Amino acid sequence: MNYKMIRFLLSRVLQITGILMMLPLIVAIIYKEYGCARMFFLLIMACLAVGSIGAHFKPKNVAIYAREGFVSTALTWILISMIGGLPFVLSGVTDSYVDAVFETISGFTTTGSTILTSVEMYYSVQFWRTFTHWVGGMGVLVFILAIMPMGGGYSMHLMRAESPGPSVGKIVPRVRDTAKILYLIYIGITVTQIILLMITGLNPYQAMTTTFATVGTGGFGITNSGANDFSTASQIVITIFMIMCGINFNVYYYLITLRPKEAIKSDEVKLYLVLMFGSASLIAFMIYRNGVTATPFESFHHSLFTVASVMTTTGFATLDFNQWPQLCKTLLACLMLLGACAGSTGGGFKLSRFVILIRALKNELIYIVHPKSVKKVYMDGHPIDSTVVKSVSAYLSMYVVIFIISILLISFDEFDYETNFTAVAATLNNIGPGLGMVGPTGNFSAYSDLSKIVLMFDMLAGRLELLPMLILLSPRTWAKR
Repeated sequence: MNYKMIRFLLSRVLQITGILMMLPLIVAIIYKEYGCARMFFLLIMACLAVGSIGAHFKPKNVAIYAREGFVSTALTWILISMIGGLPFVLSGVTDSYVDAVFETISGFTTTGSTILTSVEMYYSVQFWRTFTHWVGGMGVLVFILAIMPMGGGYSMHLMRAESPGPSVGKIVPRVRDTAKILYLIYIGITVTQIILLMITGLNPYQAMTTTFATVGTGGFGITNSGANDFSTASQIVITIFMIMCGINFNVYYYLITLRPKEAIKSDEVKLYLVLMFGSASLIAFMIYRNGVTATPFESFHHSLFTVASVMTTTGFATLDFNQWPQLCKTLLACLMLLGACAGSTGGGFKLSRFVILIRALKNELIYIVHPKSVKKVYMDGHPIDSTVVKSVSAYLSMYVVIFIISILLISFDEFDYETNFTAVAATLNNIGPGLGMVGPTGNFSAYSDLSKIVLMFDMLAGRLELLPMLILLSPRTWAKR
């Protein structure tokens, strides 16, 4: 284990955290929140000082292999969450550090689950709360790789450990250039949505904070009523960008580089759009028939917004879907588990894994009937390596085990099954709201500290694709040999 390189990387993370806090500091000064300004200034100085000391002593051996890559990724997200939770405690938003870290992990992992009964707070702290979505959406380490020359041949291990999906590749030869391209696309989408939201009537602060929560697919609202306060035009803009950010960002790279054939070959994106609009149409019919909405347009508008929010694991809501017909709630729960595309800012199991599992199952059934047949699993017209199929099966096994253990642990709080099941589903899949007590109008504050820690682990495990957190906790990881 290259401990010195892990220390160097974590020091860089502290520096980045200090730099990121400069934005809420500026917001505090603009809104004359001088107490918050002092708080952010002191946190910035502390992060930069400690981080600069640790980063000054760069190790001679800068190589990081798979084990160090997974451990560094897990520790990075834990560290930035523990530091990022301090503004909530120091500003008085909450007096519980566990709650503060829960809120911050929910932000960075773009989950959107909250323990707060009111989200109306200091502008600067609220800005930081939504900004964590934007930072975590593309990935903390991807951000570091994009802006800081790190050196060494280890960058791919870091990017692979943090990127969502069954596999990750470079869209250009150098990993740092790949990270830059992804962030340029991300920034372009962000700026476009901010402009469009301002055109639909939101002020610059509302447009920025709402965009951070949308493109990061996190869903932290800036008012207690969430997106329901916004105009229909603003909600349509949010819907479009939620759908966009649930698509693999490689598709946008292909479109920008005038390679549309590569973009439209994606089986995952096709399934994503079919499920999105098919589910929205069915739910729209159901809620209109049951009198939830007054017109067919309202029905489709609210159903598409909700399906996009759930499927991309954003967590925004315009209506309380707890009150919808049971079929609609069941369908939404299934979409929660499936999630968005690999390589997007969305969470969930990922549709690419679902496609691979279904096609592998089909091949297995054919093999049982015709033992001598040889079948490969194809995605986007190309055969998939058998190791990827095995890793998807292993991921499903780990996912189910973590899901069951998490439900058992939080069941000590004696809440109903619907609440506990969807609480784990919402955190492990980085969705935000569940059903029951943790529905769109509820929150996670009633859970004990033990349950909150379990759900925090689930949020981190879900965002980091399980392996980094499991490897971090494995005794064999820390063995000398």
